[in-house]
Amino acid sequence: MTSLLHPARPAAKQPPAQQTVGAGAGPSRTLRARARYLRWLAWPVYFFALWRYIADNGVPYQNDLVFCWLIGALIAAAVHSGYRFGWLRVLRDWLPVMGAVYVYSLLRGYGAHTPWRVHWGPQLAFDKAVGLGQVWSVRLQHWLYTPGHPHWYDYLATAVYMSHFFAVFVIMAALWKRRHDRFTRLVAFYLALTFAGFATYVLYPADPPWLTAQNGHLPDLTRVVSDVLTQSGLPRAGSLFENGSRFDNDVAAMPSLHAAYPMMLALFFWPTAGRRLRVLLALYPLAMAFTLVYGAEHFVIDILVGWLYAAAVVLGLGRVLDRRAARQAARTTVGAGREAPERQQVMA
Repeated sequence: MTSLLHPARPAAKQPPAQQTVGAGAGPSRTLRARARYLRWLAWPVYFFALWRYIADNGVPYQNDLVFCWLIGALIAAAVHSGYRFGWLRVLRDWLPVMGAVYVYSLLRGYGAHTPWRVHWGPQLAFDKAVGLGQVWSVRLQHWLYTPGHPHWYDYLATAVYMSHFFAVFVIMAALWKRRHDRFTRLVAFYLALTFAGFATYVLYPADPPWLTAQNGHLPDLTRVVSDVLTQSGLPRAGSLFENGSRFDNDVAAMPSLHAAYPMMLALFFWPTAGRRLRVLLALYPLAMAFTLVYGAEHFVIDILVGWLYAAAVVLGLGRVLDRRAARQAARTTVGAGREAPERQQVMA
């Protein structure tokens, strides 16, 4: 009875558009799921490649190689995060920096062949003055170093010295992830300090203590870091101190960029650092300075001039950048103030 009065309605057909979406949803979901699983391979692939490189070539210490592996790590992080075009942002921000550092490395090697004579006398005279008649490299090695038998502080000094090749870049990468504005500022300081050092290398080629000793102007000195690395079974790392590299420049001692970079970091982070971080910021330049003098890599005057260059860049260039940022903020405020009445008129 009921079925006769109210016949059953035929099942509603699904619209073609919905049918199409439903049919394609499965494969698209499958692709997204596969991509989600593949991104977990980013870090294992990166670390496997790094392990193979170190096994075949040793730990990368040259600036260009450190940059390549650092960019690779950032790309791996971007892929792992699932952000589709994150790797493009990495290349956009880091390739110009890498290019500038590579150019500097080449110029530094070419800077070894300057038409001016190499200086060693003024540095030697200053160090004897502050050392009360004795160069501090000679004095420290006489007190502390035992050839062929490195002590624990020799390994510690070696670690401090080698941090020069990656510490700034790692800090840049951390800022790039968290504070991009601070990243660009630190990059500006780093490049300005680096090329100021290069200009001085060309205009004032200077011997380090170990080379001054080899030329007979000082008692015998040992390159402590090179000696420790070689005796530790890391000959590839020790070869960093050998001649023949196109990036090598034995007369690029004034100023010491090994000393300048830690001071640059200390001055850069000091205004916003807490008490504990300030202790580290103060200790790092001092530890590097001791390592450079003890290891016969730099005279004391080289380190002091490096610190002076760092202060000039961070304080001088920082003031220029602050003024430019203030002018840009003022333009933005004026532009926003002009747009507000216009919007009100349009709305009226």
